[in-house]
Amino acid sequence: MYLPQRLRKINVKIAIALGFSLMVLTFTNCSQVENQPPNIVIIYADDMGFGDLNCQNPASKIPTPNLDRLASGGMRFTDAHSSSGICSPSRFALLTGTYHWRRQHGIVGAFGKPFFKDSDITLPQLLKERGYNTACIGKWHLGWDWEFKNEPSGEVMQWGRMRKFYLAKDIDWSKPITGGPLDRGFDYYFGDGTINFPPYAWMENNTFIQVPTAVMDINNIGFDTKEGQWEFRPGPMVEGWNPYDVLPTLAKKTVAWINERDNNKPFFLYFALPSPHAPIIPNDEFDGKSQAGGYGDFMFQTDWVIGEVLKALKKKGLEENTIIIFSADNGPEKYAFDRAHRYDHFSMGNFRGLKRDVWEGGHHVPFIIKWPGHVEGGTVSDEVISQVDIMATVADITSIELPENTAPDSYNLMPLIKGESYQSPLREATVHNTYKNKWGLRQGKWLYINNSTGEETKMPESFKKLRGYSDFETKGLLFDMENDPEQHVNLYEKHPETISKMDELLQQYREESSSIRQLRSDVK
Repeated sequence: MYLPQRLRKINVKIAIALGFSLMVLTFTNCSQVENQPPNIVIIYADDMGFGDLNCQNPASKIPTPNLDRLASGGMRFTDAHSSSGICSPSRFALLTGTYHWRRQHGIVGAFGKPFFKDSDITLPQLLKERGYNTACIGKWHLGWDWEFKNEPSGEVMQWGRMRKFYLAKDIDWSKPITGGPLDRGFDYYFGDGTINFPPYAWMENNTFIQVPTAVMDINNIGFDTKEGQWEFRPGPMVEGWNPYDVLPTLAKKTVAWINERDNNKPFFLYFALPSPHAPIIPNDEFDGKSQAGGYGDFMFQTDWVIGEVLKALKKKGLEENTIIIFSADNGPEKYAFDRAHRYDHFSMGNFRGLKRDVWEGGHHVPFIIKWPGHVEGGTVSDEVISQVDIMATVADITSIELPENTAPDSYNLMPLIKGESYQSPLREATVHNTYKNKWGLRQGKWLYINNSTGEETKMPESFKKLRGYSDFETKGLLFDMENDPEQHVNLYEKHPETISKMDELLQQYREESSSIRQLRSDVK
């Protein structure tokens, strides 16, 4: 279109002015992003094995495209560990930077008391004080302060014995339930608590959306699993509770919560998945998506859910200023033994043992950190790290000074993840433990276990034969993890001096209130 000279000059002036305004706006927005603390998202899987991720197990029978993509955009750790081989203790350690065994070893049972003391300082508390909006969505499994009207009045035969359990009438549902996420630093909570523990109902913040009036009939769930057993405990349930709705509901709720964020206010999201923990219940549209049976399909769905969360962050324009940390609470459940025989898929990867074990497979977990512009994409670290290290690391990133006696076992991973020079090993040593009778200590290449076995989950003889495992007769164990990560060769009798020093250090950690100290060079 032809324009008179005068109008063309006006249009040029307008274009220049608009261009300048856009430059100012762009610069201002970039400055706001640079000056704003990063959002932090922790995605925590449940009973997911190291070998379940396609990106770290070439022989995996499960596609995990979203986790693979997350790893390609960040740093993947090949030697990361949960504090425990079971879930409640690992979750406590993650949120406090404190080894679980400083508090307790076991899980929080149905209607159990909080794992926390009110004096504990948690990661969400620190971030909330820093101005973050904090949310927990999904599995809590760290206890509440329930109001009971009387002792449990229900009774059922389960696992070969009569078990007492609470009915809906035994609990006071009229008051908010204290002691949970809202009392530990979270502004918001949505979840069902623990998928296989009562009450089977949705809780939002500290009240139930619908009060349970029915009871979970463990002998007639009303649905079939796709693999394994239901693992449900008896107890109160809302009418029409459908376990297959749990994972999809949590996915939708998490995406909706992200979409509601104010881009100018930092947030911390702890998305605690209930999967691929049993019951193994992938929705029908995911059936056959893997070559590893029902569990493989459930893993594929779990990966899909993670992809939906990542997609929501990107669509909202939050991806570039968000740190994403992905890990799992412990190794895979006992069904992994049969899965290996039936599908040639090894959820534990090349590691020995499963959930509950001090064997490597019990606590050697997937771990990925993505932070655009700060962590180089596609990098892999073989450094030994622990989930307790998240607390000190996030505190450094957000310029939070940790209060005295807080996060006593947490090392700052910042030099490692930013590719800066640091003294290796970063951690002096790392404690492996589930129950109070077995302890392991990893220091450098050495792993010491103060027992003749690291086993708690009974390994079938058929699986021992398949992997070439043998039992040991020495009163303790010593493995060279650089050359023998599968824990075949016990070197206990060949290095008594190393064992003596490591056992002494383990006792010091247990007796003292912190395991953070200057690196030692006496065990190499």
